[in-house]
Amino acid sequence: MEQERGQREALDYMYKYLEKPWLKFYDEDVPPEVEIPEKPLYWILEEAARLQPNKTALFFLGTRITYKELYSQAKTFAGFLKSIGVGKSDIVGLLLPNTPQFVIAYYGSLLAGATVSPMNVLYTPSEIRFQLKDNSAKVLVALDLFKEKVEAALPDTVEKVVWTGIQDYLPSIKAFLFSLKFKPPKVKEDERNTTFKKALKAEPIKEPEEVEPGEDLAALMYTGGTTGLPKGAMLTHYNLLSNVIQIDAWFERGAKGRDVYVGALPWFHIYGMNAVLNAGIFRAATILTYPRWTLDTVLRDIQKHKATVFHGVPTMYVAIINHPKIGKFNLRSLEYCISGAAPLPVAVAKKFEELTGAKLREGYGLTETSPVTHVNPMKGNARPGSIGIPVPSTIAAIADPEKPVFLKPGEVGEIVVSGPQVMKGYYNRPEENSKAFFEAGGLRWFRTGDMGYMDEDGFFYVVDRKKDLIKYKGYSVYPREIEEVLYKHECIKEAAVIGVPHEEFNEVPKAFIVLKPECEGKIDEEQLLNYLKENLAPYKVPKSIEFRKDLPKSAVGKVLRRLLREEELEKLKKHK
Repeated sequence: MEQERGQREALDYMYKYLEKPWLKFYDEDVPPEVEIPEKPLYWILEEAARLQPNKTALFFLGTRITYKELYSQAKTFAGFLKSIGVGKSDIVGLLLPNTPQFVIAYYGSLLAGATVSPMNVLYTPSEIRFQLKDNSAKVLVALDLFKEKVEAALPDTVEKVVWTGIQDYLPSIKAFLFSLKFKPPKVKEDERNTTFKKALKAEPIKEPEEVEPGEDLAALMYTGGTTGLPKGAMLTHYNLLSNVIQIDAWFERGAKGRDVYVGALPWFHIYGMNAVLNAGIFRAATILTYPRWTLDTVLRDIQKHKATVFHGVPTMYVAIINHPKIGKFNLRSLEYCISGAAPLPVAVAKKFEELTGAKLREGYGLTETSPVTHVNPMKGNARPGSIGIPVPSTIAAIADPEKPVFLKPGEVGEIVVSGPQVMKGYYNRPEENSKAFFEAGGLRWFRTGDMGYMDEDGFFYVVDRKKDLIKYKGYSVYPREIEEVLYKHECIKEAAVIGVPHEEFNEVPKAFIVLKPECEGKIDEEQLLNYLKENLAPYKVPKSIEFRKDLPKSAVGKVLRRLLREEELEKLKKHK
């Protein structure tokens, strides 16, 4: 009897989520549902080239490329792929930073009916090889500066490598100076190796390959390396286009062709790829394109080109507000800024808004969800510390992390999501798929792996990653909560908290701190611990603090707690 009542209650909670209590907090013109056309993803480039042919699509270190030129070169690259036998459902790997070549190869592959699989440019040869072998890629488009590690990864993988260089799209003087400084290696053309320049001499396709948007994959994005071998998230044309339209509806940007996007997030990462590259092209925006994040250059370009939209990660916003000469840059053109990929400290958001006048909102998403599922309202009702509310055509809920049972508002559980942007599944990983999905209420729900809760109004809060939870003396300690308190301290530039194994208490919290330059040598561990004791329950206070010059980060700028844990485990092994 008790079990039946519990199941009925769990079902009642699910219906509360299905009622979408968050809709009453939507900005006035944001629709609860969006219409998603049955179109291939390359349609957004076709439309931008048709409507704004002479508009600058990409501004790359002094080079301007119009939408007409971009679409023309993408069709030519598609023709090259067709000429070497690449077609429907074949995989094209991309090992490129943000460059025009990335965009051309990306859309050229889609126009040919192929699937793109971008790779982190920081990958080692073994990581490159793993991805190429896992998805049986036919072609790899790679930067010449990565030649040594690519060749180490190549045996018995791809059939063709297309080499290109930063210098290929620089103005002539800059290209000459770049080549003098970096000395990119020469590429010897043979049966397996060719150049991007030669590929763009191919016969352009006359018509794009027809695809089935809901079934055919546009991108195979790898994720989950922190919890085991990376898995390929299968994102269809429909998944990615859905999220582009959901994001666009949320921003209410008005007429297309007026925006200037800051393209500092890497496009090999889902956040940069869909929220910046694809969303920017959907808006026929000019995208400021950077092969790597250089703070001074980005700040100068925001001022010079009057950038309006900036997607970033917390470490980028931390760097901006702590720039010693931030007052010399005019950033008032920025209108909407979004932070994702990691929790945004409330103090950082407040300071950034004071400095720029822009609206900085925290959002949330995953590789598996194309990526955006939640964002705080842009015009009003934003709640500091919250990841916001589900975007149009999306339902989110809180579920038991072990069972398909829904929890009531206010209870901490696993965030689960259902919507058109949710991936088809993991590539060749049936066991992982069975763990990641469950069905209830006629919907297919994806388990995010993030622990959080929803308040009575429908705003969601991430407490922490399920795998980052610290169990201390039977208590659940969430690193993010401690990090939020640390970021409120005037001397803290960056902070990360992990659980360190302990024989008696299972785990104990430890904090890693990067101080602002003006505070170095002026504050010690004892003072910070006293500060934490004043603001946290005793069981949440870290047992030790380690000061560092910097913290390990991913290519997208996300602090890697995993590496900090691995370092601590190594220390423990040595002491035994």
